Amino acid sequence: MSPGKTSSPRTPGRRPGGPDTRGEILRAARESFAGKGFAATSLRAVAREAGVDAALVHHYFDSKDALFVESMALPIDPRQVAAQVLDGPRDELGRRIITVFLGVWESAEGQQRMKAVLRSVVSSDDVARMMREGITELIMQPVAKALGVPDAPLRVSLVATQLIGMALTRYLIGLEPLASTGAPELIDRMAPVLQHYLTA
Repeated sequence: MSPGKTSSPRTPGRRPGGPDTRGEILRAARESFAGKGFAATSLRAVAREAGVDAALVHHYFDSKDALFVESMALPIDPRQVAAQVLDGPRDELGRRIITVFLGVWESAEGQQRMKAVLRSVVSSDDVARMMREGITELIMQPVAKALGVPDAPLRVSLVATQLIGMALTRYLIGLEPLASTGAPELIDRMAPVLQHYLTA
């Protein structure tokens, strides 16, 4: 040490941001979403688990919703899905839902990432819980609220059964002729079914 200079010992506590900070935050977020669920997870708690200052979590992720999307490696923000689905006439809601859904799955990157998510959901209770709570709060609840009927949550859940079933049979199992049917025909055939669940 040079004469006249004194060392400044590091203060114990939160570590500063670094190359792996973002990864550590995502790891902590996945563990928190799995262990506590979406509603009970907070950015402050994730920061504490990652050993960083809460301001760093806000630096990388502007909200808990954004943190959820990235921690699950989703190819689309569920908030955008809800906004697109709800933007238009009520009697075309079913068509918008299946159009947006297939739009995510039919892109090469989206399909690859959604396959990974779906495989994780069916093989891990923790991942299934994360997806169930996150998607319920970010997509299903806004759509159900917009319907404005007492049994709206059930109606939206029935739509979910159709979409999940299609994803499994078309993209994971590759069941024919569903797997090779064009998206426009699927939209035409599925839209009335989804609309029936929602508004009939």
